[in-house]
Amino acid sequence: MKVNAPLLAAALAGCATPSATVESQDRFFGALASLCGKAFEGRIASPPVDADAAFAGKRLVMHVRGCTKDEIRIPFHVGEDRSRTWVVTRTGAGIRFKHDHRHSDGSEDKLTQYGGDTVGEGTAQRQEFPADAFSKALFVREEIPASIANVWAMEAEPGKTFAYELRRPGRFFRVEFDPTRPVAPPPPPWGAQ
Repeated sequence: MKVNAPLLAAALAGCATPSATVESQDRFFGALASLCGKAFEGRIASPPVDADAAFAGKRLVMHVRGCTKDEIRIPFHVGEDRSRTWVVTRTGAGIRFKHDHRHSDGSEDKLTQYGGDTVGEGTAQRQEFPADAFSKALFVREEIPASIANVWAMEAEPGKTFAYELRRPGRFFRVEFDPTRPVAPPPPPWGAQ
């Protein structure tokens, strides 16, 4: 049997990429999991803009509250507002990041479950999540078309940094937390069991 060397090399190169992706994404997921049970105070690190007025002057606390082998839930409290939870989930193709928004009675907000999936391998410290089809349809329905271009990112380097980021043309929002200074865990997010 004659082997086509260029074709074999291309096939083997393609096989190498998924393992690299799995390794960096597994390390990232592991970095998040290592923070399980801990809470950290943060600050807005991006330039102040009117769109961030709801965060100004409020205590920002993230709490790595719920961890399983495939899902990590991170409530993000803005002052007394406990409506936001970041949900990071392993998928067969990478990592999914969603925003779970709730009202104080636990019911879902009309803008909830938006986010995206990784499209590249990222790094062990940073993963990016462009808006997925569900999110784009939600943003069109809710008449916020600028959000269609959203790309969210998380950075996790235990003992050094944890960050949440949103960017799109004309918009950049970043909150940085100090994982070297844990704080007391806040109350459960709205809708938590």
